[in-house]
Amino acid sequence: MAKEELITFEGEVVEILPDSRFRVKLENGHEIVAYTAGKMKKNRIKTLAGDRVTVEMSPYDLDKGRLIFRHKDSGAGGPRPAARRPQFRRR
Repeated sequence: MAKEELITFEGEVVEILPDSRFRVKLENGHEIVAYTAGKMKKNRIKTLAGDRVTVEMSPYDLDKGRLIFRHKDSGAGGPRPAARRPQFRRR
């Protein structure tokens, strides 16, 4: 196995921890601590408790991981409508 090969798992965010870390319960029942990937921070993707996520892990340390994808909620019908703001004339 090459050093660069990473293992991906799916799981659910159980708890939000300080310093943008999350406690994630994987599908196999194992709990890990994961941090948000740089692309998710750059694109301001928010992760909340209860979200389904994909986690990338190194085969050398199976207690830590990196959140690389937040799955869309299956019950949502699409994007939320934007809140209406009153229209004011600017001078």
